[in-house]
Amino acid sequence: MGIGSHTKPVRGRSDDWCTPPDILAALGPFDDDPCPIGGKGGLTREWQGRAFVNPPYGPATWAWMRKLADHGNGIALIFARTETAGFFETVWERADAALFIKGRLYFLRPNGAREGNAGGPSVLVAYGESNVQALKTCGVPGQFVRWR
Repeated sequence: MGIGSHTKPVRGRSDDWCTPPDILAALGPFDDDPCPIGGKGGLTREWQGRAFVNPPYGPATWAWMRKLADHGNGIALIFARTETAGFFETVWERADAALFIKGRLYFLRPNGAREGNAGGPSVLVAYGESNVQALKTCGVPGQFVRWR
């Protein structure tokens, strides 16, 4: 599976979901996809260059976000749960900017089938100046916010 995939826990099992291709295309090329479908090794290996992180949704999200914040070069796609402790720790306190996506995303299955909407608001989170600029100019509908 290529860049932009993740595993989403659903009713005690894992379902595979992929980032909408238009989001990835708008953000430009990435060097690394540390959390592809079925890939758990991304948290234990060193990341290379500009990373795109679409982590498993749920409590595991924050381990991936901590690793991206430490890496300092990449963009994550997560739920915009702005009030959570994990969001405060890894986004409000460590990220450089965010793009709160207008409307709800529709993720894809690995076979390309479109599923229902994500069930919550999504945000793209940038670490590093080049990624801030990528969010600012990507054209994805939403509200861009920079705080560093």
